[in-house]
Amino acid sequence: MRVKVQHEGIGGFSYLDLKNAKSIVDWIAWAEPQYNFNPMIDEWCKECPNELDFNHEAENTRTVSKNLGCRSKHDDNPSANQVDVLIPEVIQSTEKVLISEFMDGIRLNDIESFEAFGVNKQKVVEEITRAYAHQIYVDGFFNGDPHPGNFLVSKEPPHHPILLDFGLTKKLSSSLKQALAKMFLASAEGDHVALLSAFAEMGLKLRLDIPEQAMEITTVFFSSTTPPNESSETMKALVDQREKNMKVIQDKMQLSRKEVKRFNPVDAFPGDIVIFARVLNLLRGLSSTMNVRVVYLDIMRPFAESVLQGSINRGPMVNDQWIYDTPALSDVEAKLRRLLLEMGNDNKILGVQVCAYKDGEVIIDTAAGVLGRYDPRPVQPDSLFPVFSVTKGITAGMLHWLVDNGKLKLEETVASIWPEFGSNRKDLIKVHHVLNHTSGLHNALADIGKENPLLMADWEECLNRIAISIPETEPGQEQLYHYLSFGWICGGIIEHASGKKFKEILEEAFIHPLQIEGELYIGIPPGVESRLATLTTDTDNLKKVSGMSNRKGLPSTFQGDNLVQIVSMVPPLFNMLNIRRGIIPAANGHCSARALARYYAALVDGGVVPPPHSSSFKAALGSHPHIPKFSVESSSKKQGNRGKKLAAALKLRTKKYEQAPTSDPGIVSPSRTNSSRNIPNVTEPGSIPQKGNAGKIFSNPRIHDAFLGAGEYANMAKPDGGFGLGFKRYHSKEGCLIGFGHSGMGGSTGFCDIKNRFAISVTLNKLSFGAETGRIIHLVCSELNIPVPQDYASLAETALEGQLIGDFVHAFHGVSRCSSTESHIDEDCKQPQNAIKIDESMARALITVFGMETNGRIKKEKAKRVVKNLGLICYDEEDEDLDEVPVEEVLGELESDKRNEMLLEAFKIFDVDGDGFIEAVELKRVLECLGLDNGWDMAQIEKMVKVVDLNLDGKVDFSEFELMMG
Repeated sequence: MRVKVQHEGIGGFSYLDLKNAKSIVDWIAWAEPQYNFNPMIDEWCKECPNELDFNHEAENTRTVSKNLGCRSKHDDNPSANQVDVLIPEVIQSTEKVLISEFMDGIRLNDIESFEAFGVNKQKVVEEITRAYAHQIYVDGFFNGDPHPGNFLVSKEPPHHPILLDFGLTKKLSSSLKQALAKMFLASAEGDHVALLSAFAEMGLKLRLDIPEQAMEITTVFFSSTTPPNESSETMKALVDQREKNMKVIQDKMQLSRKEVKRFNPVDAFPGDIVIFARVLNLLRGLSSTMNVRVVYLDIMRPFAESVLQGSINRGPMVNDQWIYDTPALSDVEAKLRRLLLEMGNDNKILGVQVCAYKDGEVIIDTAAGVLGRYDPRPVQPDSLFPVFSVTKGITAGMLHWLVDNGKLKLEETVASIWPEFGSNRKDLIKVHHVLNHTSGLHNALADIGKENPLLMADWEECLNRIAISIPETEPGQEQLYHYLSFGWICGGIIEHASGKKFKEILEEAFIHPLQIEGELYIGIPPGVESRLATLTTDTDNLKKVSGMSNRKGLPSTFQGDNLVQIVSMVPPLFNMLNIRRGIIPAANGHCSARALARYYAALVDGGVVPPPHSSSFKAALGSHPHIPKFSVESSSKKQGNRGKKLAAALKLRTKKYEQAPTSDPGIVSPSRTNSSRNIPNVTEPGSIPQKGNAGKIFSNPRIHDAFLGAGEYANMAKPDGGFGLGFKRYHSKEGCLIGFGHSGMGGSTGFCDIKNRFAISVTLNKLSFGAETGRIIHLVCSELNIPVPQDYASLAETALEGQLIGDFVHAFHGVSRCSSTESHIDEDCKQPQNAIKIDESMARALITVFGMETNGRIKKEKAKRVVKNLGLICYDEEDEDLDEVPVEEVLGELESDKRNEMLLEAFKIFDVDGDGFIEAVELKRVLECLGLDNGWDMAQIEKMVKVVDLNLDGKVDFSEFELMMG
């Protein structure tokens, strides 16, 4: 056995040393405030008493041994990530005596014995590193003193590392453990957003916005260790990198070389991570001592991933806090939460927010799920979600706001506002053409993602490119969705018409009047990273995209394979800090559902600001600073003039940086700042026109007509188009125009019903094609007894009615759901080698499509045109007298490149009235012919049409029919 005895009086000496160290640290902090080491010394003072209590060490030893599933005594309780180390068993302990199992081993500095016993040094150090990764990330309970003297290596093969001395241990809270894991993975992935979020979660605060430098420092923290013979080169590289980082800080803060040396960019360093930092440094020293190279990213990554994924996988079934704990505001919200639980258990949603207003009052304000695939923190009401094209509805509102304030006219040409835009035949494009998606610039800048996706975040470059772009169609000729160009064209108009920055108009028009500060951005500011949701893709939905044919109303660059590529690259691209911070007015809005719903609640009432948003959530809507400020260290009165001068300089320069950062893409170029169209600050807080207790953001009594392109604005919008003037038009099932709004890729949406004074928003971080959003809106509208917009009704029924269409599709493809009986084929017919076997359902389909008789033959007079046009069979002259041909000859010779032609001919037969669409009544007749109607009435047939009707026009065109036949 091994006996450890504490020396008499050692405690007193330890406390005295700590007291002296504390005094020194306090003196340094007083004389040089930028060098404040108090968090570190405070952490040591807190842990020292525990290290002097051997009972405490005994319990720590047992805990770590059990957590690691050590082979010595705990083979029956292995951990999820088994590590191959040994820990002596504790036999007995008192406060000053510890008796434990004796393990004979080799000390790490005994290189001769290592060679004599054939110990693999690399494997030993890697296993020790794995043991610490397990303790930190999986257990949240780790030994804080991994110096070489606290390890042995067993003499018997396979030479396990032996861990000793657990007096100094650190217990991490669940949230801190997750934050440390997130920091590690952010470093591994180069994810600046996740890194800054992890800093905020663990309480590490910076004094200025330096994401690149923060990433570099963190990456060094987890970088591979280097052997001693490479240490000089490594140190030189680190010194060079530090000089570069200090130069960045010097330029950003406008400090002298002397001042920058005294500047500490860290404002708050959490004491809880002091021991963690010490462990990593000691492990690096251990690797150097053993002269081995350890790749931390490879060794630690599985442990960091396991803690985050383990928390996220705890869905609603096992996590009673999956729905954020706020009281339901209505019966419909209670029912909605049950639906969200169902969808969460089915893995249809990851994180979601839903907020709704009825008659100016909040009736739903629910948050549920987690912030990301590697972010198990709960979604809260103030979490910020990327909402993609939902942003267009906000951008369009800004343009209408300028019109309402007399700074812009919808009939004006864009070139009269923005002269550079008039080049390359764009001089006739008017503002209303842009809003109605009829400017002809639908493909403008479409290749920017292939050239360099990060260019999307370069505001000035994108405006310049839009200004010289070339339209593909004449203005007003064709409505084609401007999926990216819409934002930059509108943005350029907004800045030129106002003479102000885009973000300034957003704040002036909506943020301040609606009191939604800190919860709606087009281009996020530094400091909000910890509230961001992270995007991920529903892979099952992504597979469906690849089978889609060209869609009516979408530009050529937003079709087929291009669409697959766009959807695939969206999550990693739009999770990037540069893209999130850029101004992309068509695609990168970030908001909470409650801010978005409040926006539409104001629009549905003609611009009247709703009463304050009531919520039991700790952070009320509008309580966040819209532009978070970085703190500046306050100077002590004892510092003297030098310290005061520095603190004043920091305060002044930080303020200047926050207000006008040189890297802000929103700064207006000199060519636009001289505009005479200056807008008075009539909607700044405190100067909003009052009407009762509410202000008004629009004064036009016909503002709804302006949004919809209706009434006196009808001549500015395509009458049968899906878009009005900047907003998507929403119709009821009966075809009545009921409201407006805008949806985004992945399912987030915001819309309002004018007649019923209803507004709702949904934000999601797991991207899909909107079926979940449809179910949410369908439930809410149905419970409130108001019309469900046809767009959302169709989405909701996709999942519920898919089986109906499945019957039809399977029948046409020859896969019967109810019969495997083969059709009777004329025995005299010689079957081709590749003849297709057909069952009853297939036969019925062929009867309808080709006029095939029940005997398995096709009447020549009914099918000759189809057969000849497709080149499926050749007619010999001697066969001219044949009245029938075997169906197998037709289908057996069918080549894949002829498939679409056959489908087109089939479509023409289904399309009885020849108008280019299959309508519900025609589909019902087809199903009856196929014998697949199953007694379905017209209401059910109409639902089937909606499932296939992807462009939501109430009927099935050929591209939709082709996809259905898939």
